[in-house]
Amino acid sequence: MSVTAASGFVASGVRCGIRKSRPDLAVVRSVAPATGAAMFTANRMQAAPVKISREHLELAEPQAVVVNSGVANAATGARGELTARASAAEAARLLGLDADEVLVLSTGVIGEQLPLDKIFTGLDAAVADLSRHGGEAAAQAILTTDTRPKEATAGGSGFVVGGMAKGSGMIHPNLATMLAVVTTDYALEPGEALEFLRPAVEASFNSISVDGECSTNDAVVLLANGASGAPRDDDAFAEGLHAVCEDLASQIVADGEGATFLAQISVRGAASDAEAKAIARRIATSPLVKTALFGRDPNWGRVLAAAGSAPFNGGYANLDPDRVTLDFDGVRVLAAGAPQPVDPALAGSGCSIRLDLGLGEGTASYLTSDLSYDYVRINADYRS
Repeated sequence: MSVTAASGFVASGVRCGIRKSRPDLAVVRSVAPATGAAMFTANRMQAAPVKISREHLELAEPQAVVVNSGVANAATGARGELTARASAAEAARLLGLDADEVLVLSTGVIGEQLPLDKIFTGLDAAVADLSRHGGEAAAQAILTTDTRPKEATAGGSGFVVGGMAKGSGMIHPNLATMLAVVTTDYALEPGEALEFLRPAVEASFNSISVDGECSTNDAVVLLANGASGAPRDDDAFAEGLHAVCEDLASQIVADGEGATFLAQISVRGAASDAEAKAIARRIATSPLVKTALFGRDPNWGRVLAAAGSAPFNGGYANLDPDRVTLDFDGVRVLAAGAPQPVDPALAGSGCSIRLDLGLGEGTASYLTSDLSYDYVRINADYRS
C-alpha cells in the first residue's frame, strides 16, 4: 500500500477495457486538502495529458491523479486534449472536486486515441473502489511492459512518504516511458512542493537510463496533505522523499525491458557537475557499453571512448587522457592514463564503473542496464 501508506490517501486500480486483459486505470486521491507539484518530460512532442496537467497545476492545488495505461494519448491532436480535459472533469465530478484539481497521466501506445467511453466507465468503478488499501491495485493498473509493480515507502519523524511508479522501456531523462506518483502526510505550504521534488527527481529519475529514449508522457507527481500533524523537519522530509524516488528509479532500471545486468556509473574529478553528468549520461546510453555489459565483457575501452565523446555546451565535455583513472567493478584498469595488467571478471547481476577525470570537483552518477536480445524482441512486438 505504498502510495496510500501516508495518512489521508486512498487509491484504486481497475480494468476499464483499454488493455485486453489487465488492469489499466488507477486513481489516487487525498481525502485531506493537499498541496502538490509535478515534473514532466522535456520531450518537445508532449502528450495531451502532460499539457492539460501543466495547465491545471497553474490554476489549482492537485487533490487527485488519474492514470491510464495502454494508450499514451500522445500525437492525438485537439481530440486528445479534449479527451484529457473530459477525463479530468469526469473524475472531478465523481470525487466532488474542481476539474483543475485533478491531474491526468497516460502511458502506452503513441498515436492512438484514448477511448473516452471506457475511461468514464472505469472512473465510475475506480472512484467507487477507492480505499486506504488500494495502493497495490493502483500500482498494478499503471504498468505497460513492466514485469512487476514498483512501490516504495520511507518513514520520517512522525510522517510517511510513499510512492508508485511504472517504467521499463523508453527510459531516459529528462525524465526517465515512466510515471510516478508520490504521496506524503508531511505538511507543505502551497508552492513548496516543487522545491523538494526537483532535487529528488534530478538525483533519481533524471539519473537513470534503459535505452536512451526520452518519452512523450513522463511525469512525477507529489501530493502532500499534512495529515500526520508531524512537526516541520524539512531535512528529514527531503531525505525521505529522495529515498522513495531513488528506490522507485532503481526498480525501473532493474525491470528494464530485457535487462539482465545493471551498472552503477560514477564520475568524479570533472570540470563541473554538469560536465560530470554529461559524461555519465553518455556512458550510460552507449550501445557499445550496454551490449558489452550484456555479454559480461569488461571492455573498458568502450567506456573511455564514450566518456571522451560526451556532448556538452556545443562540443564535448573536458577530458584529458593522461589524467583519467578508471575502476571497473572495483578493479583499477587505468591509472592516470596508463592501462593496468588486469582483466576484471564480471559476474552476477551488476557492476560499478568509476571514472576519475582528475580535472576538478565535478561529480555525477547514473544507473543503467544492459542491452539484450530481449529488448529488441519486446519492442519489435510492442503493438501486436
